[in-house]
Amino acid sequence: MFNYNTETERLIIRPYNNEDYLNWLTQYNKRMPSQHKYDDGKVDMSICTEKWFEELIKNHQQMASDDKVYVFGIFRKEDNAHLGAIDFSTIMRDEFQWARFGYTIHNHSWRKGYGKEAVKAAIVLAFEKLNYHRIEAHINIDNTPSIKLAESVGMQFECIRKGFIYEFDEWTDNLIYYINSK
Repeated sequence: MFNYNTETERLIIRPYNNEDYLNWLTQYNKRMPSQHKYDDGKVDMSICTEKWFEELIKNHQQMASDDKVYVFGIFRKEDNAHLGAIDFSTIMRDEFQWARFGYTIHNHSWRKGYGKEAVKAAIVLAFEKLNYHRIEAHINIDNTPSIKLAESVGMQFECIRKGFIYEFDEWTDNLIYYINSK
């Protein structure tokens, strides 16, 4: 069982556990309607029972045990409210130590600096505890908020990968932002 945690002044970033269910569900249910193309907004949570969540946690633990994907919840220290998630997907180990990462904050918690604070801390965790050397963010070309967040934490633009990810019923181009360990 992986149990890597990190903290910032206002946040705790850690793997989910079964006791997070009600907090997690409550915060998803508080989401506002979609604010832009890349914001899911309110989502149907009807299948997300406590049993479903327990299976999700088991799946997270198995993927981490297999060194495939590490999923972390973002929680506010003040009241333990679930704010979003960060995940790292191993692309290749060996001489590369390379991962892709993603981040999301519930839209009702935007514009408070939580995303930047969480991503900065998670990058350190990825380098120091998960032993990655290179982390990439694959960002849709018109996802300005994600681009600004990546740049604000020191990630650098590398290239555009054409027809890189299949989404929205088509192969989309993505900007590649990266950061290497020191």
